Formats: sequence, C-alpha cells, structure tokens
Amino acid sequence: MLDKKYDHLSIECGKYGFWKDNNYFQAGDLSKEPFTIVIPPPNVTGKLHLGHAWDTTLQDIIIRYKRMDGYDALWLPGMDHAGIATQAKIDKKLKELGYNPRSMDREEWLKHAWEWKEEYAKTIHEQWAKLGLSLDYSKERFTLDDGLSDAVKKVFVDLYNEGLIYRGERIINWDPEAMTALSNEEVIYKDVEGAFYHIKYYLEDSDDYLSVATTRPETLFGDTAVAVNPSDDRYKDLIGKKVKLPLVNKLIPIIGDVHADPEFGTGVVKITPAHDPNDFEVGNRHNLDRIIVMNPDGTMNENAFKYASMDRFACREAVVKDLEELGLLIKVEKIVHAVGHSERTDVMVEPYLSKQWFVKMRPLADRVLLNQKNKDTKVNFVPERFEKIMNHWMEITYDWCISRQLWWGHRIPAWYRGEEVYVGVNPPDSFGWVQDSDVLDTWFSSALWPFSTLGWPNMTDLLKRHYPNDVLVTGYDIIPFWVNRMTFQGLHFTNERPFKDCLIHGLIRDKNGRKMSKSLGNGVDPMDVIDKYGADSLRFFLATSSASGQDLRYDEEKVKSTWNFINKLWNASRFCLMNISSLKEVNFDNLNMSDKWILTKYEKVVKDVRRYMDKYEFNNAGSIIYSFVWNDFCDNYIEMAKFSSDTDATKSTLYYVLMGIIKMLHPFMPYVTEEIYQNLPFKDNDSIMISTYPKYDLNLVFEQDAKVIDNLIEFVANFRNVKQENNIGKNFKVKINNDSDYTLIKKMLKLDDNIIDTELNITKYEVISGIYNITLYYEKEETEEDLIFKKKQCENLEKSIARRRNLLNNPSYVSKAPSHLVSEEREKLKKEEEELAKLIG
Repeated sequence: MLDKKYDHLSIECGKYGFWKDNNYFQAGDLSKEPFTIVIPPPNVTGKLHLGHAWDTTLQDIIIRYKRMDGYDALWLPGMDHAGIATQAKIDKKLKELGYNPRSMDREEWLKHAWEWKEEYAKTIHEQWAKLGLSLDYSKERFTLDDGLSDAVKKVFVDLYNEGLIYRGERIINWDPEAMTALSNEEVIYKDVEGAFYHIKYYLEDSDDYLSVATTRPETLFGDTAVAVNPSDDRYKDLIGKKVKLPLVNKLIPIIGDVHADPEFGTGVVKITPAHDPNDFEVGNRHNLDRIIVMNPDGTMNENAFKYASMDRFACREAVVKDLEELGLLIKVEKIVHAVGHSERTDVMVEPYLSKQWFVKMRPLADRVLLNQKNKDTKVNFVPERFEKIMNHWMEITYDWCISRQLWWGHRIPAWYRGEEVYVGVNPPDSFGWVQDSDVLDTWFSSALWPFSTLGWPNMTDLLKRHYPNDVLVTGYDIIPFWVNRMTFQGLHFTNERPFKDCLIHGLIRDKNGRKMSKSLGNGVDPMDVIDKYGADSLRFFLATSSASGQDLRYDEEKVKSTWNFINKLWNASRFCLMNISSLKEVNFDNLNMSDKWILTKYEKVVKDVRRYMDKYEFNNAGSIIYSFVWNDFCDNYIEMAKFSSDTDATKSTLYYVLMGIIKMLHPFMPYVTEEIYQNLPFKDNDSIMISTYPKYDLNLVFEQDAKVIDNLIEFVANFRNVKQENNIGKNFKVKINNDSDYTLIKKMLKLDDNIIDTELNITKYEVISGIYNITLYYEKEETEEDLIFKKKQCENLEKSIARRRNLLNNPSYVSKAPSHLVSEEREKLKKEEEELAKLIG
C-alpha cells in the first residue's frame, strides 16, 4: 500500500534510482518493429544544464511511449568530447594544480584529459539516472572511442580522395585565447563600441593624400595596397601610382578593384590580405603579398616593428596616438558595430591568414537541397517552419574549416614529409613522416553520430535495423552546427537521411524572458530542482509548458503546481487501492451511469492523447491528461464512486481508469507511476516501463449515459455555487420539480433530510441543468455587509420617495405636466413605497 504522504525523495532515491542496472531498455526484440533515438550527446565539460534536461526529457517521453506501444525501442546514449570547451576546462584545472599546459607534451596532457573525461562522464551518468532516463547503456558511445574514431578517419580520407576535403591558406576565424581556428558557426556577433579611424595615406612625392578609414588601425602594417573603384572619377587616374604607408613609410600600390565602393566612406580602402577575408580575395586578384602582423595569441609580431609583443588592442591605442602626433590622423568617428566573438571563450575573433583543412560544401549542400524536395526521403522538421533554416544555410553555405589547433579531439589523419602529403586511415609505412598536429572540429565527428554509433562503416545488424533513426530532438540554436551537418554527411555516406523526423524545441529563459546566464545570476541547476520537487515535477513542467519550437520560461511556481498535481494523483491512487483490495477480476457487468461516464471520458482522453503523442505535441497531451485527472477523475468520479465503491463494477472502473492514467503519465512521470503500478493488482508486466500503453476501446464508450452525468455534474456545481454565493448554511429546503432520477444528486448534496413537497413563502432559487430542476428555499441570513447594503438601499429609496411626493403634491406640476408622465411618477412612487416597506420588514 502507498504511504499516506507522497515523498518523491524516498521513491526516486530508492528502488527506482538505479534503472541503469536493469535490462528493460535494451533493444533487440526482433519480433517488434524498431524505433530509434540517438541521444544528442552532452559534452564532458561538466554538469548537465536545464536545457539538456529539457532535451532528454522530451526524448525519454518519446522512447517510453514507443516502448510501451510495442516497438523495439532503442535509445542509444553517448557523450561528446567537445574539443575547445573541454580543453579550456582542462587547461584551467591544470593551471590551478600548478601545471603550465603549454609546456606539457601531448601525451602527458592527454592523460589528464582522459582522467577528466572519466570523472565527468560518471557525473553525467548519475544525473541521467536522477532524471530517470531510460537509456540502453549496453550500447553507449563516446565520440573519441575506437569505433567512432575509425568512422571519422574513413570519412576524412574518403572526402579527401573525392576532392571534397582540401588543405589551403585562407582567412579564417581565429580565437586568440584558445589559439585555434573556428568555423563561422562558432562565431557570435555582438554590438560593441568602436570607431572609424580616418588616416592620411600620402601620395608618392606629393603633399596630397588619400583619406582611408579603418576600424582596425593596428593591422595597417599588413597593408599591401589601397584600392579605389575603377569607375570612380575622383580616383581612377591614380590607379597604378603609389602611396606611402603611414608609420612604416614604405610605398604600396593604388589598385583598381570593385571591392572599393564609391558610395561608402571616402571610396578608398586599405587592403590587408592576411587579416581580412575580402582583402584576401582582392589580394588574390592582384597578386598582392600576404603579411601576417599578429601572433596566434593576439599579440603583434615582428612585422609590426616597434609595436611587436604588444597586445592587439594596446597596439591599436599606441598606433592611434602616434598617428595623431605625426599629423596623420584626420578624425576618429565613434560607431557601434557588430564584431565576431568566440562562442566558447567569448574573446573577440581575429580574421587571420592560416593554412587549414576545409570541406568543400557546395556539392554536399546541393544534395541536401535536392533531397528536401522529396517528401518520401526528406528530413521532416517539427514544426515545419524550421526546415527553412536548414535550406537557407545550404543555399548560402561556404567551405567549412574543420581543423583545430587543439590536442583534445580526433587527430587529422594526414602526414607530411617535406612537401609530400599523405592522407590515410593508417599511418604511412615508411620513415620520415610527421602527423599533422591539429585535430578535427568537434562537429565533424558529431555529424556522423546517427550512423557511426550503430557500427558504421561496418554493416552491423544494429545499423541495418536502426538506421535511419526515427527522430532527433534538439534545439533550434544548433540546426546550423549539427542538424545540417548530420544531414549532408548521412546522405553522402549512407545514401539516406540520418533521421526521419527532427523535433525542434526552443531555449530555456527565466520567467521574465531573459536568457539564462552567469552574469545575470538567473541560471537554474536541474538537480537542485529535482532535490526540491522531484524529477517527475521537473519533467512534466519541461514537457508541457511550451509548444514545439517555442522558448520555455522557467517558473518555479509552475513546477510547484505540478508537484501539487502529483500529490493529488497520489491521494486518488490511495483511495482506489483501498477500495479495490478485494477485487478478484476486472468485470464491467452492471456499470452504473457514473462508471459509464468516467469510462467514456477516459476513452476519449486515450484517443486524443495518442494522437498528440504521435505528433510530438506533448504540451497538448499533458494538458489533456492533467485536466482529466484533476477534474473528471479526482474531483468528480471519485466523489461519485464513494456511493458505489462496494460494487465490482465501480471497483473495476476505478482500477481500469487509474491503470490507464498512470500508463499515459508514465512517459512524463516515470517515478511516481512506477510506484503506483507496483501496488496495483493484475499487472500486465513486471514494470510499467514495459507494460502496454492504453488503446482506445469503443466498447467502453456510452455517450448517452455520459451526457446525463454531465448534466448532473453541472447541476451539482450550480447548486453548490448558489449556496455559496447566498451564504446558505444547513437550514434550507428543496423541492424536486420533475421525475428525473435524483438518487446520486441526493447523496452528493446530502439532500435526504431537506426535501419537501410544497412551496414555501420564503426566499427561493430555482436551480436547473439539463433534465434536473430543483427549487431551493432558504431563510436568508443577513451579514453585516448585507445590513450596511440594506441601510444604503433604504436611504436611497427614502430620498427618491420624498422627491416624488413633493413633485406630485405640487398643483402646478400635476396640472401642467403631460398626464402620462404624472401617471408614471405615481406608479414609480407606489413601487418604491412597497419596496421600502419590504426592506423595513
């Protein structure tokens, strides 16, 4: 029997806290249709955040539902090495321990990294268990395990051999703190205060100058030309001449190029091919030198002359000061502009000339766009509008920089010997080769997750059975990072989409709509929420408080209200268990009308909930269950069942509906539903996790009987409202006005001692709902508020009566006013006098 008081801690930390150790979640029943979710892997940088709890809750709801609905459901867990983020955390820890990460050799550093991974993987496992996730741990993967590493090598080598991976010197996004290249998706643009610095570039052997505006004067040491538009009449005659580079005093050419916009600024631009992507292209067109003026850590190098070793921003200040002192600074124009920052370290990104590895994206993207036009093979986004994000990205895509200057990740399978380059899954078998020290972008391996985790490139039974995956659940913020890349890699290497459906959720914000962040101090640890309100409360809140694709506002009061709902379910379950203890078998013979009513309501709920669950509309499914449990089952049916709980029909109905409720709620609330299930008789399996999900049964739908009880419930509610609104206590009488069956109403309203056959000459109120009609008689008990109101009424009537009497006693008014107005005044006076007499009593 359930304990008297619901205690989520004793349930969740007791026998259901270690689901990781059972085999309920291991897929492999070949007699069933497969259904697959591959978990979006959390990174091993630390504890799970609230967004990941939302992500995994939605996935767990889907997999539990499908498992109960008869599928061979595989939910494959795993973790991501998260290159830049994890390396930064490890470096920070090593510094705290007194190590200098930059002075360590690679193997020594990696030893610490793997210790970190083991520590935080253990933490994530504990948090998954606390959240109640039904993962198949027998198939768990990690992006750096041997099998996934083999898949990564094969993909790299195959793309290289197909001409879709190449190594080249290009302008990339450089993170000076992490000292690594970034892809464009890893750059976040923020509005910052800056300036246009207008600088004099003097013409060779002349006192005339060109005015050049730049936001980055510290890069002028890398200028190898200034450009004007060939069609600009102001400057076209200067093309081919030279200007003197400020501070450096070397001559650089004036070139004509369409990159210079006559309508923008002065129409003259400095060209720095090693530090600007547009200038890089201009430099290629004009065969200009590429002069790098910064070190990888963001300090200036020897090409900056006396400014060498200065931080880039300190150099900017020094350069501007020197330009001003030399009379070369025309003006400083303050602006606010969008500047790229590293997603991971939050430092300002530097456009930087570097030799990196790239994926040639155009052919891969075009195949995705073509595939998305085929309704049978496309990735189906839920909601549909998010498909536009993927398609737009594929349309405008650019080559993907995939090399990272890190140690934590998949090392690039390329070796060098002099000018020779060897790319292969295995190292070259001759001497003198040195492997590339860079690793691959984390998203390169994550893009293979849907099929590499199932054994690819080997054609395993797991891969044959569970690929493509059925659904991916993720946030809209990583569609460009991850969803898009999984899609083009899946199509290219398996000739199939990686997953049939892609369910998109939003971001979690605080209750005021602000993004959660450390600086605002509004972050929420999901484990703290679980400690206070339980995993079931948190999960139900996360799943039902927002529609697909919408942001969710975290509100502790709503989590608390879910906890109250679980308490109500718990207490209702205790009532049911107490009343069905003697039930030998489920028997629906001799159902009364209230039994038929709740069964009809329940079957409709089953039908609607299944429809919403199949469409991933968990907010609607949860709301329907919530309303049914709270209003129909607890507030109405249990009250009615108290008067027939000694019958097998009502006992069977209580059992059947409660069992269905906890099964429908189980995907949302695994802990409390398992506890209730284990206390019920006639279970269809050892655990609710592998029991059968409810199915709609038309044989238990009784529409006409249900309408009668709907009327009865409405009548009872109306009757109680009348009593409450009129402050009617126990002293009342009722007269039944028709031949309808009032048996249940009499019991629910306790009317047996209050029924009369004749009318009374006291205050009455007629209560009608459908087939029910009762007159309620009562002696109105006046409250202090009633007396104050009555006194006010009397005073108003007395004033009105006095006015009318004075008017009617005036002979001039009576003789001159229209007769119908005089008659109306007399009639009103009479009514007011009668009303006053009634009030005075």
